[in-house]
Amino acid sequence: MAPITNIYDLKALHKKRTPKMFYDYAESGSWSEQTFRDNVDDFGKIRLRQKVAVDMSNRSTQMPILGQDATMPVSLAPIGMLGMQHPDGEILAAQAAEAFGIPFTLSTMSICSIEDVAEHTTKPFWFQLYVMKDRDFIERLIDRAKAAKCSALVLTYDLQILGQRHKDIKNGLSAPPKPTLANLINTATKLRWVKSYLGTSRREFRNIVGHAKNVTDMANLGAWTAEQFDPKLNWDDVAWIKDRWGGPLILKGILDTEDAKRAVQTGADALIVSNHGGRQLDGALSSIRMLPDIVDAVGDQIEVHFDGGIRSGQDVLKAISMGAKSTMIGRAFVHGLGAMGKAGVTEALNVIHKELDTTMALCGERELKNMGRHNLLIPHDFRGQWEP
Repeated sequence: MAPITNIYDLKALHKKRTPKMFYDYAESGSWSEQTFRDNVDDFGKIRLRQKVAVDMSNRSTQMPILGQDATMPVSLAPIGMLGMQHPDGEILAAQAAEAFGIPFTLSTMSICSIEDVAEHTTKPFWFQLYVMKDRDFIERLIDRAKAAKCSALVLTYDLQILGQRHKDIKNGLSAPPKPTLANLINTATKLRWVKSYLGTSRREFRNIVGHAKNVTDMANLGAWTAEQFDPKLNWDDVAWIKDRWGGPLILKGILDTEDAKRAVQTGADALIVSNHGGRQLDGALSSIRMLPDIVDAVGDQIEVHFDGGIRSGQDVLKAISMGAKSTMIGRAFVHGLGAMGKAGVTEALNVIHKELDTTMALCGERELKNMGRHNLLIPHDFRGQWEP
């Protein structure tokens, strides 16, 4: 195998080795996928200022995330059905993140349960919460995260209803996969995946099946989520969730300055600028375009994190320079997981870290905390304050 030099090398292997429905689930957006594409493309519109004749020794990419030391300001984003990209995927990704020294976030819609991941890791991880109509189930889910000693709760606010993703509908996305002729033919070509899949018993949504009332089968994911996700979720709900949780709370899915100000008022510890990877409101601005306006709107009242479109260490550097205190990567590490399992996640993190460190040095900085907008060349029309 040729050396892995960037995330797109891992993406090619991911596509080759993973069943089509699960690769498409990761590598897609809603409707026309405009926002999905813009999340990536808009990073290329920001340029870097090169500086020379500076001391580049003793560099550090470390920055604290919610007061905790981290090797770099990156966490692994919550990804639904991660255990279908590679069997036991949540466990493997969590172990890779722990070894690297960054946070891992487990999705409510994971294949491996909270308890599965806690049993196979030694340090606390984050848990991402979707609010559903069954509040008793949600309260017990929060309690399970507390019992597993999760160190932060990531409350996702931008998925009260599901944005239509054409590929998932056409592929008949499900977990376990439906044994249709097309799926069987495609899966038969993914022998590495099949071997791993046959070696695990974790093949369904283990946070939900057996825990939520009357849920014994979630093969039709779309129908279940349409029925269970709570469209009445509002800002007032943060109070009871925050009280039940009692620990650091992060609000994910903020893409508007007014919403960012409301997030501050809830007393949350951090917010994540995110459009759900372009998988919800197609036509919304990219996350990186909205980041500087949101940072300016909230100042230091709340820790601002960033999610959306990161495929390199340079992207991480640009988001930090724009004012984010930390970033999340999703597809970048999923490509690694689908390509090579745990080793692939580690490879993805190594790629991003090396790019981050080298680019920082060539920008004339030795510590990532010193990066700022002075290190960037930003188009005048780049920011999100457009005329309505």
